[in-house]
Amino acid sequence: MPSITLSREVLKNELGLPSDAIKDDIIETDRWSEHHEIVFEYQGKFYETGYSCGATEMQDQYPWDDEDDVVCLEVEKREVLVEKWVRV
Repeated sequence: MPSITLSREVLKNELGLPSDAIKDDIIETDRWSEHHEIVFEYQGKFYETGYSCGATEMQDQYPWDDEDDVVCLEVEKREVLVEKWVRV
């Protein structure tokens, strides 16, 4: 799977992430953190990566604080058919 590695400074300062992400979903929470998955555009391609931030204003945790370089996987948007159980 194609990927790139970008510095925390590029993600935050040049791309304005995570606030300027195309998609930003919370995929998990725990007592102290929210774990996010984002999609963003970089040089005409789309990439996905994750970050964590404090779950409350008392938690001193910000995106990519403990990572100098972040691996980002190339993604593309596709229509996907999903089956789901629904109540009758």
